[in-house]
Amino acid sequence: MRGRSIRFRLTVWYAVALTLGLGLFSSLVWLLLRNRLISELDQELAGRASRFEQYFRGESAEVADPDQLRDELDEFCQALPPSSYVRLRSSGGFGFNYPGDSAPEGNLRMLQRRFRSGGQTFDLDVGAPTTDLAHTLQLLGWLLVSLVPVVIAIACAGGAWLSARALNPIQNITSAASAISIENLSARLPAPETNDEISRLTTVLNDVLARLETAVKQLSQFATDASHELRTPLAVIRTTAELALRRPRAPEAYRESLAEIAAETERMTQLVEDLLMLARRGTDASQMPRTPLELVGLLREVCAELRGLAATRQISIDAQFGDRSTVVSGNRAALHRLFVILLDNAIKYSPSGAAVRLGMVRERDSVSVTIQDSGAGISQADLPHIFERHYRAGAREESSQGYGIGLSLADSIVQAHGASIEVRSTPGAFSEFRVCFPLASPPTPDSANLQIEAIS
Repeated sequence: MRGRSIRFRLTVWYAVALTLGLGLFSSLVWLLLRNRLISELDQELAGRASRFEQYFRGESAEVADPDQLRDELDEFCQALPPSSYVRLRSSGGFGFNYPGDSAPEGNLRMLQRRFRSGGQTFDLDVGAPTTDLAHTLQLLGWLLVSLVPVVIAIACAGGAWLSARALNPIQNITSAASAISIENLSARLPAPETNDEISRLTTVLNDVLARLETAVKQLSQFATDASHELRTPLAVIRTTAELALRRPRAPEAYRESLAEIAAETERMTQLVEDLLMLARRGTDASQMPRTPLELVGLLREVCAELRGLAATRQISIDAQFGDRSTVVSGNRAALHRLFVILLDNAIKYSPSGAAVRLGMVRERDSVSVTIQDSGAGISQADLPHIFERHYRAGAREESSQGYGIGLSLADSIVQAHGASIEVRSTPGAFSEFRVCFPLASPPTPDSANLQIEAIS
């Protein structure tokens, strides 16, 4: 049946199974009825033999003449059902047959019994014809043989209709799936409200489509982000190069142009890295493998890296974390980028002469890192949106140094590490970002707020 439709195969298998089942059922019914009829006939013959034996014992004790005894037995047998057969023989030579000296025509069901009476041994044969029994069984056989094909035909027609009805959702799913393409991945397959295997399969396929749609959107978003964000640095590089080549200049002017191009290229390189990390958001965890990481040492590196930038803006970094080891499970490069983004933003949006504060508080099974600036703050209307791509709030919107993806990247890194990030801000005073990580190992009993160490 290879190459046939599921409907056809289901109907054939249903017909085969039903034929075997009905054949077995019919055979069992016929055999059970045959055994029942034979058992009832045997019980009837046993009753006749018992009554005949009892009657013979009584009459033989009263009647001594053999011929008269035969007449009495013949009268008794005439009261038996028609076509009955009785034959009695004794060891003394007495004999009796009913009816007459010949057995009834047809097949007989015989019962034999031996008993003693008056010092003699008697052999009694009682029989009855099986013509009615055979006729009943033959009628039942013909009835089963004629009805079973009709039942099978009706059942197959009903099975074909039911299989078509049961497979109709699959046909609908097939039609809907063939209509889904890269342009309409948001479409979903119709899920029947039956909570059966087809419904569960449809749910799984819709989940696959949702993941595929997410992946395609991520690729599309990456292309959009790349074209959007790379346009500005590329324009700056091109403009600087064109101005440098427009007319002869002094070597110092060329060096300034090359330095500007190098700085913009470095920023563009970091931008590409950020975009690639954003594109991996929600993909396989192997893209961001995690290992036990000592958090204090990483924060020291970030502070040392940005200390020069802070000094050029006359901003101090006041770090508050101790020497004790604080281990979290994380990807070193990703967490380094996370804290660079947060600390760079704090420096960028703090006024000259202000201080940026870093704090770390270790609790029973988690550790929190806070970065607080002294800038213009973020309004309550902007707070729910600051982790969206290309969103800038307040003073951030006026700055031309950012690309609007830093906090979105930071949020992606936090989510990938199973951590959380919170923001609280007072407009005109400060903004504070708090990142909470689960500890990689149980904390010591006396863990509390760590000692304060200032990094100048």
